[in-house]
Parts: sequence; C-alpha cells; structure tokens
Amino acid sequence: MDKASVIGLGLGLGAILGGNALEGGHLSSLLQPTAAMIVIGGTLGATLIGFPLSTFVTACKAFKDVFLGGKENDTGALIQEITGFALKARRDGILSLEDQLPDVKHPFLRRALVMAVDGLDSKSMRENLEGMLDRLDEEGELPAKVWESAGGYAPTIGIIGAVMGLIHVMQNLSDVGAVGAGIAVAFVATIYGVGLANLVFLPAAGKLKLHHKSEIARLNLMMEGALAIQEGQNPNLIAEKLSNLGASEESSKKGDGAPRGVPAEAR
Repeated sequence: MDKASVIGLGLGLGAILGGNALEGGHLSSLLQPTAAMIVIGGTLGATLIGFPLSTFVTACKAFKDVFLGGKENDTGALIQEITGFALKARRDGILSLEDQLPDVKHPFLRRALVMAVDGLDSKSMRENLEGMLDRLDEEGELPAKVWESAGGYAPTIGIIGAVMGLIHVMQNLSDVGAVGAGIAVAFVATIYGVGLANLVFLPAAGKLKLHHKSEIARLNLMMEGALAIQEGQNPNLIAEKLSNLGASEESSKKGDGAPRGVPAEAR
C-alpha cells in the first residue's frame, strides 16, 4: 500500500471537512448525489471522448497503483541477475545464455539478451532497444495523461452543474425561503469538480508519472546491462556501471567496496 497517497487523501479530505465543521457547516449539506452524478459522469464522459477506450481502461486499472503501490522494483536484485548472466557469458561464452532465456521474467530484458545471443552488433542492438524503449515510454505515459485530462475537465463540469442548479433555483423564485438553500446546493457541484481535480485526479497523474519514470529507469538499466554483456565487459565493472545508473538506496549505503548484487566470484 502507498502510505503517502492514503495519508495525503485522508489529510486533504479531513482538512476540508474539518474546516467546514468549524465554520458551522454540516456534512449533509455537502452530500448531493445529483451533483456527484453530474461531475463524475460528465468528467469520465469527456475523458472517454479524448482517449481510446483501451487507453481509458488501462488508466482505470493503473489507478489502483496510486493507493496500492506500483510494482516492487528491487534494483539490487536486477543488478544481481544481470551480473549473473555476465559471469556465465564470460565463463562459458555468450551462447551459453540461450538455455536460461526462457526463465527471464521481464520481457524487455529477455528480448535484449536474445539480441545479444543472436550476435547483433552493439550499434544495431542499441538502436533496436532504444526504439522499443521509446515506444514503451510513450505507452506508459498514457494513464497519467488520462487522469491529467480528467483533472482539467472536472472543475469545468462542476461549473456546469452549478449553473444547472442555479437555473433550477431561478425557475422557482416564488418560494423565496428556498432560494438561499437552493443556491448553496447548486455550488456543491463546483466543490466536487475542484475537489476531485485537485485531491484525486491531478495527484494521481503525478504519482503514476513517478511510477512510470521508475520503470523506464529499470528498462534503461536492463538495456545497458545487456549491451555490456554483448560487448564482453568484466562482470564486476558491469555491476558497478549499473549501480551508478540506478542502484537502489540499499546499494549506495552498502559501503563495502563492492556494489550490491555482485556475486563473490566477480569481486
């Protein structure tokens, strides 16, 4: 679970509702199903118009990662895995990695190692992997862009809801006592729109961008590791190079003269 997201949302809502209570407001005055339907439905509808359905579905699936946390990325373990491949390639030849390829879990790393085993030269291999990386980078940004768009639409949809509420109030001016209450209810839609945009949609987009940036860094590390193996570099130097590119905080605190993830025989 992403504690920062859970605490942040709770703190934001608590501050808003607490401030409302201190001013003498009642929670019931903010609970308006009609306004919620207009804002949420209108925002999601506008967002669907702007993106393909498959992209929207992917963004909805990714939304849970904002609160449940993204993939567990153990950079040290990744460095250890790549260094293990480097040791075997140095000891038994790069073709010896072929038998281990089906066991490589990450498809990008597996593809990179396949290129190395197939004998591609460094330049062609880098060009192919960078092309794949660019494509994955563009695709990975889409969920964040979806929720950024939702954050832009929500306040405007909230204003539409407020105006609709005011129209209803103006049509019933004969009941002067209900005008004030009606106006107050009308503006709840604006609160929903601005609140969802700034407490949910835009922060979610920011968190998804951070997750994506972390994943791209790992992919880049895999690419550089596979290229180093293809070039026949020393496993110890490969581990050090990968540590400098994106080692975890644990490896930077290790301080024993050898990067975390370097097998003993490579030291």
